[in-house]
Amino acid sequence: YPPCERTLARRAREAQMKRFCKAQAIQRRLEEIEVTFRELEQQGTEVEKLLRDNDGSTADQETQWTNQLLYLVQKKNSLMTEESDLMIAVQELKLEEQQWQLDEKLRSYMNREDTLKTPEDRKAEQEILAQLLKVVDERNHLIHIQEERRLSEL
Repeated sequence: YPPCERTLARRAREAQMKRFCKAQAIQRRLEEIEVTFRELEQQGTEVEKLLRDNDGSTADQETQWTNQLLYLVQKKNSLMTEESDLMIAVQELKLEEQQWQLDEKLRSYMNREDTLKTPEDRKAEQEILAQLLKVVDERNHLIHIQEERRLSEL
């Protein structure tokens, strides 16, 4: 392989490894969120039970429990938003990987000399290009969703 191709191959491997590490980190965080959800649900159930069975408790105590319940709901909503963002990131990583694979296929077809291409090769090249454009549109759509969510949070 010429140095140019070796460099491209090395960069591709590095990018693939980076996506893999990012996917692992996202998976770990999703698992942490799931555990935290369960803990919040359990705490919320206990606080609700205290509020319902408030035999002889003071108004201050009820206010404290209500505030605690609202805090738990707010924390859960925050985690749900983070989980949603992570799921979008997972989709983006999948599309990135798919785009990389399609780029590789398309590059192999485009590197062939035109005189050596069969009609099937030309058709496959066009199909890959169409798939690549579809993946790019899907990635653009995900970015648009993220931007809308960011603006709505502001």
